[in-house]
Amino acid sequence: MLNRRHFLQHICGCTAALAVQSLLPAPVRAAAAISSSTLDGTALHLAPQAGAYDLHIRDYYDKMRHFDSPFEGDIILQGEHRDILYRTLQRIQRMVDTVGYANFSLLGFDDAVRLGRNYPKIGTFTKNELEFMECQFYADAAIYGFYGVKVITRLTERISQKNVIKVPYSGNYLFKGEPHDTWLAIQKTLGNTVVLTSGVRGVMKQFHLFLNKAVQNDANLSLASRSLAPPGYSFHGVSDFDVGQRDFGEYNFTDRFTETDVFARLAELGYLTLRYPRGNRLGVRFEPWHVKVNQA
Repeated sequence: MLNRRHFLQHICGCTAALAVQSLLPAPVRAAAAISSSTLDGTALHLAPQAGAYDLHIRDYYDKMRHFDSPFEGDIILQGEHRDILYRTLQRIQRMVDTVGYANFSLLGFDDAVRLGRNYPKIGTFTKNELEFMECQFYADAAIYGFYGVKVITRLTERISQKNVIKVPYSGNYLFKGEPHDTWLAIQKTLGNTVVLTSGVRGVMKQFHLFLNKAVQNDANLSLASRSLAPPGYSFHGVSDFDVGQRDFGEYNFTDRFTETDVFARLAELGYLTLRYPRGNRLGVRFEPWHVKVNQA
């Protein structure tokens, strides 16, 4: 199995990058060639350039402003690959329904494979579905336009129960240490006006969110990556968490969160050193609700 994964990692990364780059317009290919110049692993530091680079920057910010819209050059799965995407997501959704929201947040890839084998209601992952997930995990997310750092490098990496704490009445876990301490400090200061909206996410949780976003948008993986980190790239897998204002519902995950008292207080207290600030060059929309934990 390890040899096969290493083989898939190499093949998926090389063939996907070559295939995708051949479809991109010249200005985007030119920009992609310099997009790997990262100094701190989390943000691009690019010197001003003319021509293709300027076109790319204008195109980039247009995508960030309209993150839920499709654009020319987006990676959209077709044919058999689209079918596999849909089937894989359906099986993962059956897994969520079987194990429950909170338990699913900690689920690893190998755990998911075992559950599929043991629960007829979920069903065994097919060879094509497993290879699809492996390819998605090991592909360089820059092909979608996502330039963040990869924080989980092994598909089979697991989150140990001993390293997390379940937060009462939230349905979420947080990592012990600085992440949990940060949440407790926020909660102590803001009281019951603040809620934990998303905590620890294992590999399968991120797969579920990312693939679901793609399915909702015509199998567009690039569009999905503008709102959700591809599997392996989410800091929810190692430290960070999301917060919101109580009774604000889905608006906690929109720019309207910046209008809330919770956002104002968090900013005032210095808790919003944002992972994805406005105008970032990571290929991710502005996320004012995302609390960056300093240890990560």
